[in-house]
Amino acid sequence: MQFLITVANSSHYQFAEAICTMMANAAKVRGTGIAKRTPDYIQQKMEEGKAIIAITDDIVVGFCYIESWEGRKYVANSGLIVHPDYRKTGLAKRIKKATFDLSKKKFPNAKLFGITTSLSVMKINSDLGYKPVTFSELTKDENFWKGCMSCTNYDILQRTDRSMCICTGMICDLSNVPEKNVAKNERKMWGKFTRFVALQKIKIKKKAKLYPKLNKIINNEK
Repeated sequence: MQFLITVANSSHYQFAEAICTMMANAAKVRGTGIAKRTPDYIQQKMEEGKAIIAITDDIVVGFCYIESWEGRKYVANSGLIVHPDYRKTGLAKRIKKATFDLSKKKFPNAKLFGITTSLSVMKINSDLGYKPVTFSELTKDENFWKGCMSCTNYDILQRTDRSMCICTGMICDLSNVPEKNVAKNERKMWGKFTRFVALQKIKIKKKAKLYPKLNKIINNEK
């Protein structure tokens, strides 16, 4: 399947509404957070050259954009989305890689970070060189954390004083990006990552009793 994966610009403004709709629908299906963005915000990222878009047959099928925090100290690849009809095609990984490369070009000395509930995104990040971290190692910029307010689990983040939530934090130092990993090293990195996540889950379960909503989510209750 052929996709045009490129840096978005003003010629792609027409796709902003569809991108916002994809993001909103994905958040509803997963029941977890994708920060809500307006078409104007998406167009701003396109104008700044801080977004990657995927198109096929004149239809937008994927998108991701870059945000920066604390000046240029921290950056995040946010809003990664792929149209449901084009998932499991490897498109998400290609978009993520293109956004990673764009981040490295624009912010070569920054720390690239993200928070996600998606296991597939965690795997892609791990292969790119991200490492799992506690929330204390992420940006302290209040504007970033305000973006979580539209998430259905925001109250958990508040009640734990931003020490943990359903999302997993990951970070990569763009000034020290490792050479492309061979398959063996990728498996080793993914192994370390899954062990970290397992330990985090244990910590979350210990605190879950204090937070009823968190306890329900862990036990898949309505």
